[in-house]
Amino acid sequence: MSRPIAVLGGTGPEGFGLALRWARAGETVIIGSRNLQRAQDAAAKIKTAVGTGALVSGEENAAACAEADLLVLTIPFEGHANLLKQIKPAIQPGSIVIDATVPLAASVGGRATRTLGVWQGSAAQETAELVPKGVAVAAAFQNVSAELLNAEVPVECDVIVCSDDPIAGKIARELAAKIPGVRALDGGKLENARILEQITALLIGMNIRHKGHSGIRITGLPDAAYS
Repeated sequence: MSRPIAVLGGTGPEGFGLALRWARAGETVIIGSRNLQRAQDAAAKIKTAVGTGALVSGEENAAACAEADLLVLTIPFEGHANLLKQIKPAIQPGSIVIDATVPLAASVGGRATRTLGVWQGSAAQETAELVPKGVAVAAAFQNVSAELLNAEVPVECDVIVCSDDPIAGKIARELAAKIPGVRALDGGKLENARILEQITALLIGMNIRHKGHSGIRITGLPDAAYS
């Protein structure tokens, strides 16, 4: 995949882990953040881990959108709508937005083991409502452990991708498959994203109880489902 990937919220654990994995896979990655210095520091850290040849840089969120038409949202839910409104003028026509946001109750002082109700149905559907017309949205990566993404181990997890746009869904699955150990699956329409978000809360509870970094695997499907 030759197009740059802008990871908005790339200084947080999930975004940094995804950016690190894609940089290791040889992708061009732009770390997006509200703070330029934090974005540049994160990019420098990835270069140290991957090598000076890593194609990674850091920008403020709006500048990252201006440089890439493939955007990955890895931001806390409390800042989700505000960020989308701020970057909307900078999002290029025809862009693809892959949303990994989960509306955890912890964002409003509740428990991380349950999700908040979202008027649109899910965080990803809120994104679809707020981005410019013609921008495609996919939901993915909600159920992948940030700790494992940041470690030097295969990530034994299935990434389920939900989207109303076939091309956006295909690109999201291709990105997922670049992470060693990950299998990517078509999870159907974007409205199914609410299920992925709820699974995240379930996994967090399991991780707390069992002190692990759980993911999900779907069984019983033919090999072609993962191609």
